[in-house]
Amino acid sequence: METTTVTVRFTALPAHVRTARLVAAAVARRSGVEESVLDEVRLAVGEACSRAVDLHRRHCPGEPVTVALTDGKTSFSVEVVDRAPEQGDAEQTLGRLAEQGGSAVLEPATAAVVEQASSPDAAGYTDEDEQLSDALGLAVISGLVDDLEVTRSATGLALRMTWPLDVPVAAIPAQH
Repeated sequence: METTTVTVRFTALPAHVRTARLVAAAVARRSGVEESVLDEVRLAVGEACSRAVDLHRRHCPGEPVTVALTDGKTSFSVEVVDRAPEQGDAEQTLGRLAEQGGSAVLEPATAAVVEQASSPDAAGYTDEDEQLSDALGLAVISGLVDDLEVTRSATGLALRMTWPLDVPVAAIPAQH
């Protein structure tokens, strides 16, 4: 099987996140991702795209969000790239979560602050609230994805999420 990539670029509007989720689920299904994992793919892509849309709306509303969906021989990966400036603490949190291999739990008091801060219309919305909101999204993503890679480049921050394909062992070529 040849590696193929579907790239989706969209204006940073919340309405387009649903489209990205649907496209990701369709490409994942066609690639051979197990049906039981498709909800995780949909949720992780939705969270990553929501995070990118939120950052773009605050920092670079004219730049599109980019999602690359790649099916390889043994895995399916999704890369969501935002072009927002470096987020400091939030990116460090994400890096730590990625290194831990997922699964993060927020203290209830922190979760309440994050929930309150997640509304852009919230009174007194501060940079700290923004970082907490971002950290919550990152925690959700790391909880959904076992193989998460975070890279910062000149073009932005890329979240690469990978899931194994349901490929019969006989179909995988032997390595020498």
